[in-house]
Amino acid sequence: MNIRTFDLERIQSLYENTVEFNLTESGFHPFSLKELLTPEELDEINNTTLGYGQTNGSIPLRKRIASLYPNCHEENILVTNGSSEANFVACHTLLKKGDEVVMMVPNYMQIWGIAEEMGAIPKSFPLLEKNNWTPNLEELEKQVTSKTKMIALCNPNNPTGYTLSPEEMEAIVKIAKKVGAWIYCDEVYKGAELNGEEIPSFFGLYDKVVVNGGLSKAYALPGLRLGWLAGPQEVMANSWAYHDYTSITAGILSHKVGEIALRPERRAQILNRNRKMLNENLSHLKQWIDQHGELFRFLPPKAGGMAFMHYNLDINSTELSNWLRINKNVFIVPGDCYGMDRFIRIGIGERKDFLIQGLERIKEGLEEIHSLKS
Repeated sequence: MNIRTFDLERIQSLYENTVEFNLTESGFHPFSLKELLTPEELDEINNTTLGYGQTNGSIPLRKRIASLYPNCHEENILVTNGSSEANFVACHTLLKKGDEVVMMVPNYMQIWGIAEEMGAIPKSFPLLEKNNWTPNLEELEKQVTSKTKMIALCNPNNPTGYTLSPEEMEAIVKIAKKVGAWIYCDEVYKGAELNGEEIPSFFGLYDKVVVNGGLSKAYALPGLRLGWLAGPQEVMANSWAYHDYTSITAGILSHKVGEIALRPERRAQILNRNRKMLNENLSHLKQWIDQHGELFRFLPPKAGGMAFMHYNLDINSTELSNWLRINKNVFIVPGDCYGMDRFIRIGIGERKDFLIQGLERIKEGLEEIHSLKS
């Protein structure tokens, strides 16, 4: 096999439907169509002819997406089957064998695997827990060379929930400009900020920027499998050519429902619902952590649907995740998926009662493990 197994996605696929409490989800509890759409909109969906539709995304949908970015038009948008396909298409558009990719870590590691498979050279620069997850921009500058073709970011970050400041964004743009590197930013959690203030996009800050968005995370609509790329028109045209070789098009029903979800009033309703859920659940999580004394070290996220925390137990994170899954019927993401043992990721975008019950199972498990280790 020429590509490494994507551990995070693989273990979720294997186990998320086999447990009573799946706390590995990184988004929010999904909407139903009945919850999301009015009766009139449901009738419109019911009367839709199930053809292919426009393969780069319907014009109404691409106009809605373009309105989310400054000085952006539908020609700057390519609609994909989820943001994961967007990552795949973008890498094959922007990279070739021998190119260097400098990637923020921890991160959703799909791009690392794609770059390796293509013969590109992935390198990293860290977010530093000791500095409240701020990026080590000195290390980024050291890692960037004349061979660097892409600086890959995730903002808001998966899994830490950190959001880059405008000053940090400007510094990253300055570093990229020195060598003419592309900035590729995964922005799928944009809109899920806890304080309700949406962070700016990298789109428009530099002429060599491509960003990734989608409806799976901040919008709680993962079943639509609707993602997109936003970037220069010529790059989007080239990306469309790669898209023709992958899934060809997202489904026409997803185009229609996605366009409705991105209408300004509906979008605001969706994001407000999810932010309220996140703030309430984070409050419960903090209370739960406080019950465990020195067991956890935790910096609350600024955005996103997950909590990433260090634990003080003498057990590997994958072993811990497996033990909780097998013995307590609750599933969490091990830090090993990010190359960071002794960390765990817990999804906090779930229904409140479900999350509380799942945390109680984890508490029971941690007490048993502690007694076994004593």
